Amino acid sequence: MPNIVLVGFMGTGKTSVGQKLAERLEMPMIDTDHIIGENSGMDIPDIFARYGETYFRDLESAAVCQAANLENHIISTGGGVVLRESNLEMLKRNGVVFCLTATPEEIWRRVGSETHRPLLQAPNPLGKIEQMLTERCPFYARADHNLPTTGLSIEAVTDKIVAIFQQTRHLG
Repeated sequence: MPNIVLVGFMGTGKTSVGQKLAERLEMPMIDTDHIIGENSGMDIPDIFARYGETYFRDLESAAVCQAANLENHIISTGGGVVLRESNLEMLKRNGVVFCLTATPEEIWRRVGSETHRPLLQAPNPLGKIEQMLTERCPFYARADHNLPTTGLSIEAVTDKIVAIFQQTRHLG
């Protein structure tokens, strides 16, 4: 059975929805950020601080390769995983890719108090979110399905993904 892959900007609900999907569909869940931490022995803010974003993206691609080879899993990814086309290609090989979206204001409301977000350590975090969303929009658009999460409960987003996933499995 194919994987359900969740991509999207930070704070769009990938982890929360992934956990609910895993529970509902009785599928194991794996998070590429967790794989990076296990493989490197470091947390993501430390990787960014010590080695920079390019090095982190290399570790992320290795984690994606590892996750993409699994079957029948929920795969939650980091927000920038789509920046490398090869990552998305690997994930699509054996998975249906759902991009979760939210408004910049909703993202800021959800993650504004979190201190482990290296890309938001900026003088104007909301402006940074808006800028990054604009830059990443064409990459996120390559997902198989795009689902807005603003104003929706975790259950409602989960219901939509389950319905689409079951439909694509019957068609495919």
